[in-house]
Amino acid sequence: MSVTTVRLQPELEESLLAMSASMNRSKSWLINQALKEFVDRQSLEQERWQQTLDAMESVAKGQVVAADDVHKWLESWGSDKELSAPEVGK
Repeated sequence: MSVTTVRLQPELEESLLAMSASMNRSKSWLINQALKEFVDRQSLEQERWQQTLDAMESVAKGQVVAADDVHKWLESWGSDKELSAPEVGK
């Protein structure tokens, strides 16, 4: 494990100390947890952004499913006449 030095604002340091005491965890553990959650969230946001760009590219190419077809399909769920998922361009 590597060591990184971080300068904290005094009020953040106080909060971190209080939280570490109340949770019976080290400051290092809390900082690692916070950074892991931040990195995971940023990765997820980047993935969603790429999916959005991919979807926009598909729309620009005309690779879409008509909304009416999607609504009919969803309304059929759970019925005896459940429809197959609509296909692109049909």
